[in-house]
Amino acid sequence: MFLGEFIHTIDDKGRLTIPAKFRTDLAMGLVVTRGMDRCLVMYPMDAWRKFTEQIANLPMTDRLARDFRRLVYAGATDTAPDKQGRINIPQTLRDSVDLNGQAIIVGCDTYLEIWSPEEWEKVQARVGEADADVERWATLGI
Repeated sequence: MFLGEFIHTIDDKGRLTIPAKFRTDLAMGLVVTRGMDRCLVMYPMDAWRKFTEQIANLPMTDRLARDFRRLVYAGATDTAPDKQGRINIPQTLRDSVDLNGQAIIVGCDTYLEIWSPEEWEKVQARVGEADADVERWATLGI
């Protein structure tokens, strides 16, 4: 289970250090791709396989489903952490979410999100505003 928020730097070669507490779960490999809301998403291989099974069940005749496939697969890269716990994030993925210098890594249970500090700040502000509106959360059925 991935929990927490971590600030790490991306070096000049595009390498991001994975938080130490997550390295064991990602040691066998992972996939990084574009996510929703201008972030990247990092899946351990078992979660990636479950996710891709869901995508495979989407109808090819649906334009939205085809576009979603393109969003997810076109930028996807599979990798594994090196001995120092770093992964390389391709320039195209970094550019797609304005990620350079620092990154915020956020645990989301079965996957991780990677945010630029600026975009993460916007999300935090939006969530903070919604926190006062308890009825909004009630629509989720929780």
